[in-house]
Amino acid sequence: MTRKLIKPGYLPVILLCTGLMTVLQLPAQTAATAAKPKTTTTQKTTTAQQKTTSTQQKTTTTQQEKTTTPQKKTSTSQKKPAQPAARPQPVKKAVEEGTVKIGSQIWASANLNVITFRNGDTIPEADTNEEWVAAGQSGRPAWCYYKNDLKNGPVYGKLYNWFAVNDPRGLAPKGWAIPSAADWAQLAVFLGGPDAAGTKMKSTFRWTEGYSGSNQSGFNGLPGGYRVENGNFLNLGSIGTWWSATEGKSGTAVDHYLGERGSLGRSSNNRQRGESVRCIKKQE
Repeated sequence: MTRKLIKPGYLPVILLCTGLMTVLQLPAQTAATAAKPKTTTTQKTTTAQQKTTSTQQKTTTTQQEKTTTPQKKTSTSQKKPAQPAARPQPVKKAVEEGTVKIGSQIWASANLNVITFRNGDTIPEADTNEEWVAAGQSGRPAWCYYKNDLKNGPVYGKLYNWFAVNDPRGLAPKGWAIPSAADWAQLAVFLGGPDAAGTKMKSTFRWTEGYSGSNQSGFNGLPGGYRVENGNFLNLGSIGTWWSATEGKSGTAVDHYLGERGSLGRSSNNRQRGESVRCIKKQE
């Protein structure tokens, strides 16, 4: 039997065919290739998985960014803009602090606190007993604070003698008038009569304990006291008195007062006394 030499790079393949052994020569590379496991499909699968993972990561990142963005907006919306500083309100004169409508009448809601007449002339201040007595005896207008204490002015207003009330230059500011006795009577009638009116007119504070009113009318009647002819001061906290424009007999004038009782009283007193003044709006 003749042996054939196998060329380098070829592997023997023995085939059995009709009882004869035949040797075929195949290239070594082909056999080696056949022997290697197939990895192409696995690599494709791994690449696809990597792409899927990458896509999922992008999707997760996008969702996280979208979720984070509204939180930032919400945080921004929670910040309140700074509030502008409140502007200081101008200080008004006592007669301009407010009005109150009682029935068909419009009253000032505070006692008069002016130092000039309507034409601009100055009203003299009498802060000593001697000056007060001298002004009253000579029939000259005068004003003062209760006990000559400046601190009482913003609360109770000024006390005026009736010569200031009746002065032709006009004590009441423009558009206002000193109420007559008839104006006071009309006020009392609207509030249910003099006996019922007092409590409705009295303020809810500054009165002696147990004697405050309801101030249902809004008149805000304060117990500012008064000054008698000799210059002495009396009854702060227990009596409020107000001049009217109506003359009385024998050097007197009509005034109205609120005391510890719940009524509105009327009397006639010496024109030299110092009392509060409450203005009423002129009827047009």
